[in-house]
Amino acid sequence: MLTEWNRLSDALQLFLAAEALRRAAAAIAGQAEILAEEIEAGNLSDCGGPGALRLLAAVIRANGGQS
Repeated sequence: MLTEWNRLSDALQLFLAAEALRRAAAAIAGQAEILAEEIEAGNLSDCGGPGALRLLAAVIRANGGQS
């Protein structure tokens, strides 16, 4: 598969890598939101987690559009 990747143009490699990072950031932010909801629902211990997780999600989303 690496040889296939190397056949792609540099511009396409950068585009695909950026898209993969964007999707990873969206997935992490989504998981942080779900975890915050679980804490708020009482399914997990609350040690200030929901606010911290929502801050993490906001930071990831805010920086997700930047290169």
